[in-house]
Amino acid sequence: MANTEQGHRAAIEAADRALAAEPRDLRALIAKGDALAGLGDSRAAASFYSSALRVAGDGTGLAPAIIAELRRAQAAVQAQARRFEAHLTSSLAGAGFNPSTSSDRFALSLDLMAGRKRLYQQEPRFYLFPGLPQIQFQPRETLPWLAAVEAVAGEIRAELDALLAEPDLFRPYVEPRADRPNSDAAGMMSNADWSALFLWKDGEEQPDIARRCPRTLAALAEVPLCRVPGRTPSILFSKLRAGARIPPHHGLINTRLICHLPLIAPPGSRFRVGNDTREWREGQAWAFDDTIEHEAANDSGRDRTILIFDVWKPEMSEEERALVSALFQAVDAYGAGGQAWGV
Repeated sequence: MANTEQGHRAAIEAADRALAAEPRDLRALIAKGDALAGLGDSRAAASFYSSALRVAGDGTGLAPAIIAELRRAQAAVQAQARRFEAHLTSSLAGAGFNPSTSSDRFALSLDLMAGRKRLYQQEPRFYLFPGLPQIQFQPRETLPWLAAVEAVAGEIRAELDALLAEPDLFRPYVEPRADRPNSDAAGMMSNADWSALFLWKDGEEQPDIARRCPRTLAALAEVPLCRVPGRTPSILFSKLRAGARIPPHHGLINTRLICHLPLIAPPGSRFRVGNDTREWREGQAWAFDDTIEHEAANDSGRDRTILIFDVWKPEMSEEERALVSALFQAVDAYGAGGQAWGV
């Protein structure tokens, strides 16, 4: 036993000499990890194995022998991660933590710590209002009006069905603008796979469609729609064809939430915001922060159609809402063509 321990310590000294000369020496990093593991310090060993894996990158140009050593190091790192996770799970259970009932924020912190999830934050493409919480899907209890909108989903669906009978009313959601450069938004420009029919668009009612949807607009009468003249609200029916996808993207401003009321939601149509993926279910609404990376997919065999509208974030005071509105009115007064945020 003493000789074995002595051998591990001698290996650490040799590795330290090599690393002092070249901190990125793969063999020395792995050798020190092996020696530390032999001494029973698997946590420290994993740190040296992980360092070797980072230095190696994708392994291009490395000899087969060192690739084999790196694979062994990777397996050791993964085993240590599983042991550490089991230790945390056991310890926290003793402290009363239950992933299904305890704090969602604490549960996310564990997922981030364990590397099961990555951190997504607000990344607005145009305007950031500082200090707002980083929330992917807004908690229902902060949206007291949401249930009333859900309650009339059947009546809204009836108005939608009449419009769907005239498919030419729907236009591609992403359309080019003559007064701005037009990037192809990952293939979505002028793509009818993702189409829309607006009741309100960029803060202006679309009377020909709005008059055909009185129950829809009545349902939103008590909703805190985000109102910025010439920009918001937008209220629309959004259709995603069977098999279509909306690529990951970010919205423009973080002072509002985008709301979805699913009206036609076949199984297999789903939506991701950050690291939270959900399936649309007919009549079950949600609100989310579109400045956090999000994407959609319809892997069903039928089109998916939802009602979309935008509201102020509940954390915004009345004064702040008025000031943000005034800010963008001032922006637009400076020169034409800055509107059209979309949702």
